[in-house]
Amino acid sequence: MQFVEIDEADAGQRLDNFLIRKLKGVPKSRIYRIVRHGEVRINKGRTKPDYRLKDGDIVRIPPIRTASRQPPPLARNLGWLEERVLYEDDVMLAIDKPSGMAVHGGSGINLGLIEALRQLRPNSRFLELVHRLDRDTSGVLLIAKKRSMLKDLHAQLRQGQTKKIYTALLAGAWQGKARRVEAALEKNQLSSGERMVRVSEEGKPAASRFVPTRNYQDIAAYPAGAALMEINLLTGRTHQARVHAAHIGQPIAGDSKYGDAAFNEAMKAYGLKRLFLHASSIAFTHSVQSCKMRIESPLAEDLQQVLEKLDLGA
Repeated sequence: MQFVEIDEADAGQRLDNFLIRKLKGVPKSRIYRIVRHGEVRINKGRTKPDYRLKDGDIVRIPPIRTASRQPPPLARNLGWLEERVLYEDDVMLAIDKPSGMAVHGGSGINLGLIEALRQLRPNSRFLELVHRLDRDTSGVLLIAKKRSMLKDLHAQLRQGQTKKIYTALLAGAWQGKARRVEAALEKNQLSSGERMVRVSEEGKPAASRFVPTRNYQDIAAYPAGAALMEINLLTGRTHQARVHAAHIGQPIAGDSKYGDAAFNEAMKAYGLKRLFLHASSIAFTHSVQSCKMRIESPLAEDLQQVLEKLDLGA
């Protein structure tokens, strides 16, 4: 029998979510069953799965067999992650995520960025993703070091109080000024397990603002040219920037899922080897320091080199 005293790090979360995290490998149905049968107690009393834990609560957890799970493989030479920290204080950190690294494990990926960060900092009691970036997207990623900060940042994201700016290269020269794109997005999963998102009236509302930075007219093998853009995500849907760009007929360079094959092939001649999408900045209110904060990530070097070649018309 385990008796766990709740502290500030765990206070405020639901009992069921706490147990799911604590009893890794145990099916959710089993967890809900032991709560329903009263085998889990809070301060010696029965409770419900949606109970919000309080600082000082004593949670009694019965002995339960957990499924054997292989832990993520220990990674070597993780010091480079520390070099990519853009900002850090007692309650959060921001890291410059590289392209090609998933933010978390799963779907055949044993070790994502958050698992690697936990290995790098074994004494950190709490490290959780505030939001996500696609595996091929680089740039600013926020990590919470306190549950209270995680909850506050999640609330700001839900209420549209954060400002996320992405830099992207789109197929075709841009016509006119900045444009707001509103198109509801619906997530689908193919039989292969691949996740796809499409514009659909049955989807969730999504809005993005596209702001042109520069047009490139003379592109070998792609006469329509290209446009360097800032994309402000006004909502935070899965694949939003990529699907909205494709929806207006100007998909993002290097996008193998929603993109233009001819444009992607043409961009290879300029050295592009991945999705040209970079999370350039995120702005929010820091609840502990009581100030507005904007964290920026310079354009990834490989993408900068592509732009330099476009400048030269190489």
